[in-house]
Amino acid sequence: MTRRPIGGGAADGEEPDLRFTLANERTFLAWVRTSLALVAGAIAVHTPAVDLDHRVETAVSLCLLAAAGLSIGQAWWRWRATDRALRTGQPLPGFGGPLLMAAVVAILILGATVGVVVAAMR
Repeated sequence: MTRRPIGGGAADGEEPDLRFTLANERTFLAWVRTSLALVAGAIAVHTPAVDLDHRVETAVSLCLLAAAGLSIGQAWWRWRATDRALRTGQPLPGFGGPLLMAAVVAILILGATVGVVVAAMR
């Protein structure tokens, strides 16, 4: 008997091995945790403990929030695509999420570094 998973996974195909399904869910949850950490970082940038220019704070915060949205979107897409591949016996989809997130974090680090240098020069 084939069941349709919550959240709109593949309706056709066979029920995959439970270990693979659980591994797919753990990966999804890891990306959700990454998203939550990025949101927490966006909030932390606006604390009094961080002495940055207001424009830099806002820019870094908005970038962190955008990265969180990208992370959760990638998590959902990857979970669905992997579930579908597992159920239908197709190859697993490629995933550029980690590379994309590394690029976003590198840009954020560069922006924060520039902000700290500008704040130190005041």
